[in-house]
Amino acid sequence: MEKYIIKGGTPLAGEVEISGAKNAALGILAAAVMADETVTIDNLPDVSDVNVLIDAIAEVGATVKRTNRHCVDISGKTITSTVADNEYIKKMRASYYLVGALLGKYKRAEVSLPGGCNIGSRPIDQHIKGFKALGADIKIEHGMIIAQADELVGNHIFFDVVTVGATINVMLAATLAKGNTVLENVAKEPHVVDIANMLNSMGANIKGAGTDVIRIKGVEKLHGSEYSVIPDQIEAGTFMLAAAITKGDVLVKNVIPKHLEATTAKLYEIGCTVEEYDDAVRVIGNPSLQATNVRTLPYPGFPTDMQPQMAVALALANGTSTITENLFENRFKYVDELTKMGATIKVEGNIAVIEGIDRFTGAEVSALDLRAGAALVIAGMAAEGYTMIDNIHYIKRGYEMFEKKLQKLGGNVEIVDSDKAVQKFKLKVG
Repeated sequence: MEKYIIKGGTPLAGEVEISGAKNAALGILAAAVMADETVTIDNLPDVSDVNVLIDAIAEVGATVKRTNRHCVDISGKTITSTVADNEYIKKMRASYYLVGALLGKYKRAEVSLPGGCNIGSRPIDQHIKGFKALGADIKIEHGMIIAQADELVGNHIFFDVVTVGATINVMLAATLAKGNTVLENVAKEPHVVDIANMLNSMGANIKGAGTDVIRIKGVEKLHGSEYSVIPDQIEAGTFMLAAAITKGDVLVKNVIPKHLEATTAKLYEIGCTVEEYDDAVRVIGNPSLQATNVRTLPYPGFPTDMQPQMAVALALANGTSTITENLFENRFKYVDELTKMGATIKVEGNIAVIEGIDRFTGAEVSALDLRAGAALVIAGMAAEGYTMIDNIHYIKRGYEMFEKKLQKLGGNVEIVDSDKAVQKFKLKVG
């Protein structure tokens, strides 16, 4: 089984290119099947979640042509089935976007209930509420979401909670519904806006993405388009925190600085220097990080997907910090792993109390989900000695060539799959 091995203690320095946003790419890929003409999607991240969804789209009969690692042509004209059910798609959360896309286009969809990271309860009740409001019948049978409608008709839908998944999924279906749909209390994340922009480039009529209210005028059909996915704000934030934690100096390129404001604000608070450019941010770590308090909130608040990485930084800061997790109840599972590296963290309900320490020490730890895994990698970069991380398939779900990008910044990290490879790495780095 593949693992990361890391020798820590080297400040990361240099430039890193950020890939396309995984969470935007997944919704955009689902949207692409809604047209019968060719849709070209560029700046796709080459990560397992994206590749699994592309395979699932091909499996329902769509014409899929990979022109390179980061670009794909998709035509929904050849779709022969509205059933998406395979072992891969069950492992990923965003498989449910195919429900909205296929229901919108064909008025029927059967998709495996989603998996993904076990970071807490992520019910699909708001998705179901939205689809029903548009006129669909929804059943859950044999681990499948089965949605069908004679026709979809626009409606006024108020989400009970702010939910990214339901906002995107219902928006997809409503794009091809008759009449007008108003979605209230919607998610405002950058990838929601990106998916709305993509649909508009295909002929949809969506206004208000990025605000509390999205208004959709249904159209009869969507056409082909060429679209480039936005940069990944969470990958960018992870490298920004890696610079802070290793007391490094990293220019993070191909980003939209506005999307990073919540992370940037916390980096200022803990004592780092952050310089913003048009499409890049530079982070210079401080030898003496300061404690602060963090609360996760929907965008534009501090992202829950950056919470584990922030905890790593606060574990090395002077004083006592707190993190309040307001979105997912299992997001602190990484704490036991970080404790093996010397961190002093006590979790009480949805609050982690973090007492800063001088340094981490290397240990054998497990990636328990995507962001927790990334957090352990950057902790290993700052640790004394060797850190071994298993279950790295979680990390590969959302980070493209993570170890290669870290190596380019001077990090000592490799993927190994045997004791011999471990010994070879240790001989190489000393």
